Amino acid sequence: MLRIVDTRTGGLVEIPSVRRHLLSICIHLLAGDVGFGLGDLRALLVGDVLARTAELHGLQSRTSLTTPDLPPEQAEALERAMSALGVHPPATVDVHHLNGTLCAAADVHVHAYGTAAQDAVGGVLIEVSPVRGAQDRAHLLAPGLLDAAAPEGTDPLAVRLLMLGHAYRTPVTVTGTALEGARRTLGDWRQLVADWAQEPSRPIPAEVLRHAHDVLADDLGVPAVLDTLATVARRADVPAGAKFETFAFLDRVLGLDLAREVGHQHRAAT
Repeated sequence: MLRIVDTRTGGLVEIPSVRRHLLSICIHLLAGDVGFGLGDLRALLVGDVLARTAELHGLQSRTSLTTPDLPPEQAEALERAMSALGVHPPATVDVHHLNGTLCAAADVHVHAYGTAAQDAVGGVLIEVSPVRGAQDRAHLLAPGLLDAAAPEGTDPLAVRLLMLGHAYRTPVTVTGTALEGARRTLGDWRQLVADWAQEPSRPIPAEVLRHAHDVLADDLGVPAVLDTLATVARRADVPAGAKFETFAFLDRVLGLDLAREVGHQHRAAT
């Protein structure tokens, strides 16, 4: 059972609301002439994590995206930014029509900060808090939106990790220090996963698996999952093979490409 806080009421609501196995998600990006910013990408990340969490709990999902009527170069830049952040492409993309058929029957509406969330019809409403900082409303100009937050050479998934480290209802401030911390954590975890992969596989500890499922099902507790990974990495009583399986399994939701370095050491040695 997945539960999410409905912005309208502040209460937890079970999703999907009827007994079926398809979760319909609609993501609403800012409709206007000011361009897209990191707040819009954060809404896409929340929708992506929600879909991944649903699938982890045995639900199929379908994600739709509503945007302003974009010129081709902005549409292409948005696609590049989604790809760089590891966001699964939405099944449908359409021009913003809140009451249209695209999203009328959605189970969950994910609204970027500043969209007309109060006008949403049906389903559960998630209003994502803003991304703050000097680049919070950077426009989609070449070479790409993420360049406003991630300097050249920085893995864009460090931006994903930075945002996932905050509950979606909490504002995020993007700073150079915070981004560097996320980059270091990502690099350290990938190296550890590569090291653990060389050891025999072991089952994920039952209490770790149960806790991860519980916190994800309770209003997308992704920060708690990240804390769990940090704790597992330090635990001397968890075998290396179990640590590998834990990180690989939870990365299905996190989307951080934590196994990127697996096998590189072996190839280098040969």
